[in-house]
Amino acid sequence: MNAAVATSVFGAFMVVTVALGLLAVRGRGNRGRDGLAEWSVGGRSLGTVFIWVLMAGEGYTSFSYLGAAGWGYNYGAPVLYVVAYMSCGYAVGYVVGPMLWAYARRHGLVGITDMVAHRFGRPWLGALVAVLATVFLLPYIQLQITGMGVVVSTISYGAISLNWAYFIAFAVTTGFVVVSGLRGSAWVSVLKDVLVIATLGFLAFYVPMHYFDGYGPFLDRIVTEKSEWLTFPGHGDSGLGQAWFITTSFLNSLTVVIFPTTVAGYLGAKNADVLRRNAMWLPAYNVLLFVPMLLGMAALFVVPGLVGAESNLALFRLVVDSLPAWAVGVIGVAAALSSIVPMAVFMLVIGTMWGRSVLSLVPRWQQRQKGAAQTVVVAAGVIALVLTYTAPNTLVRLSLISYEGMAQLLPMVLLGLVWRRLTLLGAMAGLVVGVGVVCGFVFTENDPVWGVNAGIVALGANLAVALAVTYAGPREHDDRPDGDVLARDEPEERQETAGSREPELSGVGISEASDAPAGA
Repeated sequence: MNAAVATSVFGAFMVVTVALGLLAVRGRGNRGRDGLAEWSVGGRSLGTVFIWVLMAGEGYTSFSYLGAAGWGYNYGAPVLYVVAYMSCGYAVGYVVGPMLWAYARRHGLVGITDMVAHRFGRPWLGALVAVLATVFLLPYIQLQITGMGVVVSTISYGAISLNWAYFIAFAVTTGFVVVSGLRGSAWVSVLKDVLVIATLGFLAFYVPMHYFDGYGPFLDRIVTEKSEWLTFPGHGDSGLGQAWFITTSFLNSLTVVIFPTTVAGYLGAKNADVLRRNAMWLPAYNVLLFVPMLLGMAALFVVPGLVGAESNLALFRLVVDSLPAWAVGVIGVAAALSSIVPMAVFMLVIGTMWGRSVLSLVPRWQQRQKGAAQTVVVAAGVIALVLTYTAPNTLVRLSLISYEGMAQLLPMVLLGLVWRRLTLLGAMAGLVVGVGVVCGFVFTENDPVWGVNAGIVALGANLAVALAVTYAGPREHDDRPDGDVLARDEPEERQETAGSREPELSGVGISEASDAPAGA
């Protein structure tokens, strides 16, 4: 009976989710080439509320209900790096977001692959970045499939097997994103955020009161019995000390602003002021992240002895053991939507990068970029699903270098868009060194290295090589004016003027640039 009630609640909300996705795109025709702008960046027309919930959704994935509680259960204090880097990242995004938005709108671009291809005048460079970014994004899709599968199986009280739960996660999300695109994800984010705020707010009060008679006794027990969890490096020999915390927070706060999914949110805004307001309000949303972290530590006393992957179920063990089935179903829906929304954006971004920057290099696909992107979405989902079944540890291991690997694009993307002197050869050399160093550290299990995040060591080497090669090599010639090459955060009145004459998504900006030598 409990399984029937919880799964019925879950199924009803999944129907509502698909319906919202369909309503979001009702009456929306194709714009530009094959409607790629409408599908991938919401026609660049999303307002403050939709951008806020969409970008906040990236901070509330299945990690919020599973990983954050699991980290709190296993380590304690080090998990607070998530709150630190996201809040700092929003501050960086206040400056970077409008700059990238203006650059993309001025040249009719839809992602970072477009931006680097346009900046350096080489379409093949966009394809290369698309391939590299896909390698670092696929693990997130696999992890969301895994997370949602675990949630579905748990709230069904084991009635739905993990294998079927994984397939449900894949099928719902893939169908949803192919049909609705970024606009549908934004609409569903509203539903997801309402449920996340309601469920986490409820659990923040319910669990301490139910199990400990209030926060006072709960915190007293942590201080008395689990004080190791409240200091760095936390419980156990994790190596996640103060230096790791600082370097990881710093690196991730820079990386998150060029993460392809974040950029998709930037480019969906109708103007740059939406992004500035968004950057000011988003940190408030991070307050909720403290809830699963604390409840993970509460589970230490209620369900002790969880080891390995079982620790990720710490929060749901509390939920299933103490709440009625209908409440388990609602909390399960909130957790499932926290997988669906970011997974949909990850898949959409991979599809857009390949449709726009890789497959568009093939003549027969140039006029069908949206169709190509949707095909890639399905392919990416299938690959992640198959690897979830056959080689789960492969992508889980790759997930360790996702953020640290994506960070190696920082010089090419951010430095390249503000400093014209950076050459293509310098940016490429730095990227190769950075990715090589971070992979070497991670796959030899030397992360952290010397007590700091391996990604920041790799980024330092990346930047040093990029600057050395740029200054030692010949200056590259490019006849384009600075306005066509570099990113500028334009005043609002100039943005509105530019918006009225936005170029079609035909790749003109890139193809014209490719006729000229790259760089500065």
